[in-house]
Amino acid sequence: MKTYRKIAAGLLLLTAALPVAALAHPPIAAEQAAANFEQDRADILAMAGNYRVSFNMQESTRWDPNYEVLEPKRSGGNEVVRVIEDTGRKIVLQHMLVITGDDDKSMIIKHWRQDWEYEPAKLLVYSDRNRWEWEDVPERMRTGRWSQTVWQVDDSPRYGGWGQFETQGGVRRWRSNWTWRPLARRDAVRNPVYDRYLSINRHQPSPDGWIHWQDNTKMGMKDGKLVPIVQEYVLNTYIKYDQYDVKAADDYWAATKDYWAAVRAEWDRVAQAKGGIAIEEKADTGTVISGRLLEIADEIQEKKLTTAKAIAEAKKLIETNTRKL
Repeated sequence: MKTYRKIAAGLLLLTAALPVAALAHPPIAAEQAAANFEQDRADILAMAGNYRVSFNMQESTRWDPNYEVLEPKRSGGNEVVRVIEDTGRKIVLQHMLVITGDDDKSMIIKHWRQDWEYEPAKLLVYSDRNRWEWEDVPERMRTGRWSQTVWQVDDSPRYGGWGQFETQGGVRRWRSNWTWRPLARRDAVRNPVYDRYLSINRHQPSPDGWIHWQDNTKMGMKDGKLVPIVQEYVLNTYIKYDQYDVKAADDYWAATKDYWAAVRAEWDRVAQAKGGIAIEEKADTGTVISGRLLEIADEIQEKKLTTAKAIAEAKKLIETNTRKL
């Protein structure tokens, strides 16, 4: 179980300190924003479904002449994506990995979450090691744009960005501004010379599902300055597929959704009350409380713990392990 948790956490994770990133596009006219709103929503909602997903990571150009480029890394699995909130201007998608063992029994790993918000005034962004802060979206850049905030397996923050849907060359996509994010586990566990990414994030629908692709400039400190080390391209491809135990994911969510709703609400409360999120993280697990928060959900499904007691323990863990910024 713990090995699977680490694998899941590894598809999302951690690290740190930062200048302000550049703007992606010029302002959008209100008329254009109104005309595109429903199509934007449809493209976000279309990411929900049952998928076979492949994760492809490849370092390409080195910017530091002393750096040795890594071999490409490939992985994949079966993933269920569900809409767990839709208010019109906010859409929340929860990802769940379905892992089938040699005994043909399915194990569910609560995976990453993505929150989409229309014309936000601010969002929670990665700012430094173990630290996420509120950042204003420039007022002139809000009209017609959506923010995407990505959360880790325990619903703690990972990164946030804002951008617009557009069609170029007949292909429709959402493209973020330049955003800072912590290292993923695949990098963090190696203690590399870089310690954060400067990234552009894109989501695109396809006839077979959708893709999530990223340009990551891996950055590190050298002689007291933040410098680029190597470029990485990440392409995650979601192909519609349901020849696996989809029901196991839905059963897990039915049993634990109230607990996770309370966990999300507590992270939100702490972020507002403490000026952001500051919590210790580890390279191989994410936050220091991630393992226990996930175990609590399993205990609810196994009827070893009531939802009320689970929520009380989770709230205490989050409150006592975060600090004021």
